[in-house]
Amino acid sequence: MTTAEAQVQLIVHEIERGREESSGLWFYYVLFFFSGFPALLYQIVWQRALFTIYGVNIESVTVIVTAFMLGLGLGSLGGGWLSKRPAMPLLAVFGAIELGISCFGLVSLKIFHAVASFTAGTSALETGIITFAMLLIPTALMGSTLPLLVAHLVRKNGNVGESVGVLYSVNTFGSAIACFLTAYVLMRTFGELGSTRVAGLINACVAATAFGLQALHRQTGQIGQCSELASGSRRTLLPFRAGLLLSAGVGFVAICYEIVWYRLYSIASGRSAACFALLLGWYLMGVAYGSLVTRDACRGKLRNDLPALLRGLSAVIFWGSMAAFLVGPALAAIVSRGAPLDLSYPLAFIGAALLGSAFPLVSHASIDPAGSGNGAQLSYLYLANIVGCASGGYLIGFVAMDRFSIHGISLILLSLGLVLCAVILATGIPRLSARQWVGLAAAVIVILGSRSLYSNLYERLVFGAKYLPGVQFQNVAESRTGVATVTSDGTVYGGGVYDGRISVDLVNDVNGIFRAFAVDALHPAPKRVLMVGLSMGAWAQVIASNPRVAALTIVEIDSNYSKLIPQYPAVASLLHNPKVEIVIDDGRRWLVRNPDRRFDMIVMNTTLHWLAHASNLLSVEFLQLVRSHLRPGGIHYYNTTFSADALLTGVTVFPYAMRVKNFLAVSDSPITFDKERWRAALTPYTIDGKRVLDLDNAAHRAALNDLLALADTLHDPEATVAMRIESADSLRHRFKDASLITDDNMRGEWMPPGTFIAIHSAAKAKARIKD
Repeated sequence: MTTAEAQVQLIVHEIERGREESSGLWFYYVLFFFSGFPALLYQIVWQRALFTIYGVNIESVTVIVTAFMLGLGLGSLGGGWLSKRPAMPLLAVFGAIELGISCFGLVSLKIFHAVASFTAGTSALETGIITFAMLLIPTALMGSTLPLLVAHLVRKNGNVGESVGVLYSVNTFGSAIACFLTAYVLMRTFGELGSTRVAGLINACVAATAFGLQALHRQTGQIGQCSELASGSRRTLLPFRAGLLLSAGVGFVAICYEIVWYRLYSIASGRSAACFALLLGWYLMGVAYGSLVTRDACRGKLRNDLPALLRGLSAVIFWGSMAAFLVGPALAAIVSRGAPLDLSYPLAFIGAALLGSAFPLVSHASIDPAGSGNGAQLSYLYLANIVGCASGGYLIGFVAMDRFSIHGISLILLSLGLVLCAVILATGIPRLSARQWVGLAAAVIVILGSRSLYSNLYERLVFGAKYLPGVQFQNVAESRTGVATVTSDGTVYGGGVYDGRISVDLVNDVNGIFRAFAVDALHPAPKRVLMVGLSMGAWAQVIASNPRVAALTIVEIDSNYSKLIPQYPAVASLLHNPKVEIVIDDGRRWLVRNPDRRFDMIVMNTTLHWLAHASNLLSVEFLQLVRSHLRPGGIHYYNTTFSADALLTGVTVFPYAMRVKNFLAVSDSPITFDKERWRAALTPYTIDGKRVLDLDNAAHRAALNDLLALADTLHDPEATVAMRIESADSLRHRFKDASLITDDNMRGEWMPPGTFIAIHSAAKAKARIKD
């Protein structure tokens, strides 16, 4: 046989071997795809459930996400430890783990609520410890699966990069599909409880399949090691410590960009509940695609060529960082031109795909497939990646967002990506190629032009197609708690959504402020008042100026408003009013943590009923919590934004109710709208020493008469429904076919994204629908 014929025969043999390996491995890929689906579904549902229990402020978000990720990291160590045992039936262990996840998932919500009832009122530190303990078992089980299956496949094909790339890819594809189905179908149709049942059933099916495969292997005999492993062949490796640092660095940069993107997409989408699931779905699709491409690279020219591998690794990190940096400006450009939000997701996909391919490449460069501990080594790399993600989330959430703008944070992250590339190139590349010099020049151009790219970012995201070039917010405050912006005419946007006007003018009422003055018509002695939601303080200023109010406690989740209020004379004195106590916290969490506080009135002019987490303040469970904080004769007075579901829920939980325009007053005692008491209260009303109504002025007298006429609309069938007062019986009859809002049923919040965008666009066009 000639040398040429031998080479041809070798090539044919390698092709046939690759076909045999692929045909024998596809079942494992399908198995791990379905394993990834419930894992992400659990994450979305559990995070939502825990946010309901412990609040949705940044501290709770960071604690819950960090606990989730650290559990995955610890689980990967356990999976790596198990994979080091040659006689260990890895598929059976994998099946047992999936079955354990299924069992926990099916009872998880009951466990969370039982623990929440037991730990109500605990400190932030205690909350963090309890949350971590609750999530440790299921997340550790989830984290252990990747090292187990990687070790199993490396025994078969001898290629670490291929095994990690494919398994990581198919598992992430499963998670991405779960995100899309959650956004469009699952949470709206099945709620939290039904979604966990779907996830648990899938886990059980995966477990049964794994047990079946293990039994089949016992009958046919275990597959021996790949010839590459048996021959003891070795290749040049990246030092494992360097691999750990790179894995952590890539995880840090990737998760930080995801957090930045979520803030921007939340603003652009008008705080859609489905926004996080959609963005995460595209992000995971990118990671999955990048990992899949890595498989082919590790099969080919990068299999044993360390310098080429390092060049490829530096390239994906470099261009991934560049693409990720440009997502914000691209999103703003697309939205401000009136194009669909969906057109912006491909750039996030590209950035995630490039950054996502780095982990399999680092694994391939750092792990020796001929070693017996490749599964354990992978678990260390995976843990390092997760530690990088967790520390990135903590530093962004607790440090960077309080000190830097989104533009500044993005520049820092781009610089970190470039530093990682420089470290990789310095490790094994003696000099830059022409292509790398071109990339460096592109990075310099992007950095120098970044201020222009990010200019008027929030204006373009908030106003969308209505944005006019050069228009700027008068004031912008951003921190870890959110973004608050104010226009020159005093219109407030919180997190990109209309949040009222800075006005206490009862005569020229541009923000429906009469509803705050109506507290006197509803309650004869509102001595102690709790207000959930401050915004820019117009409502709080009115209520704090009420002479019948002795103390006003305000709970506001966004600290930015307190920074802006002093700049506006109409509300500036609020922060120095001795009656007023302002607490920065999640309203629901504050009520849980202060079970002994009681109030005559609890007032909420909070958020549009279709926004993310709005159900937390409109559900049956929340109203029952509010009831426990009302004094005898107390009234809960809150904005339903005309939601049929919210109105029906209120009149179902409480026996007595009255609608005042889009507000609903509910109580366990009869409610009357006292016209004469309101007249007596409005006539001498002053704010900052100035009369609200000057009865010597004809326009003021007419305004007073119009307001008092509202009391006569209760029994007037000719009055416009939207502007009248309405009884509880009328509401129950009109909305008998609506649905109750519960912590599990969030249909109005999890509406299809296209419907949400249409509704939110209409709301922005009206500009004052919240009032």
